[in-house]
Amino acid sequence: RGFRMSLSKSSYNYNRKTWEEADFPILCETCLGNNPYMRMVKDKFGAECKICERPFTNFRWQPGKGARYKKTELCQTCAKIKNVCQTCMFDLEYGLPVQVRDHALQITDDLPKEGVNRDYFVQNQERMLSHTDGTTPGGALANIGTDTASAAHDYLKRIARTTPYYKRNAPHICSFFVKGECKRGEECPYRHEKPSDPDDPLSNQNIRDRYYGTNDPVADKILNRAKAMPSLQPPDDKSVTTLYVGGLGPEGAINEKDLRDFFYQYGELRSLNVLGPKGCAFVTYTTREAAEMAAERSFNRINIKNRRLTIRWGIPQAQKGNTTGGEGRPINPVPSLPTTSFPVPESLRPSGSKRPSDSPFVAPPAKLVVPSVAPGKGRGGAGPSGSRIYYPSQDPQRLGAKGDVLEDD
Repeated sequence: RGFRMSLSKSSYNYNRKTWEEADFPILCETCLGNNPYMRMVKDKFGAECKICERPFTNFRWQPGKGARYKKTELCQTCAKIKNVCQTCMFDLEYGLPVQVRDHALQITDDLPKEGVNRDYFVQNQERMLSHTDGTTPGGALANIGTDTASAAHDYLKRIARTTPYYKRNAPHICSFFVKGECKRGEECPYRHEKPSDPDDPLSNQNIRDRYYGTNDPVADKILNRAKAMPSLQPPDDKSVTTLYVGGLGPEGAINEKDLRDFFYQYGELRSLNVLGPKGCAFVTYTTREAAEMAAERSFNRINIKNRRLTIRWGIPQAQKGNTTGGEGRPINPVPSLPTTSFPVPESLRPSGSKRPSDSPFVAPPAKLVVPSVAPGKGRGGAGPSGSRIYYPSQDPQRLGAKGDVLEDD
């Protein structure tokens, strides 16, 4: 009996040593919030990890005004194995679910999920992570080849968000308000809104599925949206070798050198014109093959200085003159307006008209231009400087008008 007690005591002491202590959590920018002056509550060994079930140091905070209180759900060892946030379990580098990242990187990470195998795996990973600087991920992410990582990096950057999504920190919907029984009013910390779709699959999310990257509805939604993303088709005119680059931001944020260093890798540049006040640029290649390669590899993928740029094909000047207005805005054709001139029907032609029957129909002017010529004093009517509105038809000596002369006021 004493031998069994000593074994249990040694096992307890060993497990107690593996409890995790931390001074600050591992969080993404979205969960951290936009408030630079934030207060966190630290609870040593105050929660159990949802994956390895070990006690760890728990943190609780409010990301911003009007947001719900958030807390860490995973221990730091489990977060480092998957390189995810301790709260939302999204990837720290791309801000995407684990299932999306593993799909792009072609990772098949079969981690043990229960029992002694899981505890043994976590202990080995913790031992390996202790020999690193703390920024190196563990698990299958540490064994990814450079070629696979570089090929998937562009794809993940293209579908990832460029800014934090703080709406994810909004309070949950008040269930009492949905049933019409909430009596807190404005003091209720939950949202007083009706759910848009009660059968939405996003309402059924699981922490373990999110962590292991299986059956995640958020990941399925992002992957389906990525499949439906449009592609940039080259124009039929083979002489077009110019690309439009938009979204440069304020003047000077991205200069000509930054664009030249990026686009020169696809071929020789003929010219590069940066329009700073308009936040765009035009890149012209010497060959059509280089322009098509640059358009294909940079469309929805280019990211310079943390700015996602827009890539479009340039419009030739001849075509631009026919499809744009005086201010450079595209003019859409009017569906009900005929594009050609038609002769006036005989039934609508006035009697005694000398116009030939095959003459085209001339539409009346859209705006009648009235000359700003006012009669002098003595001709009636107030001039342009008077208080009355003057029309040329008010002058009896002009336009064949007849009647009494208007007196000055």
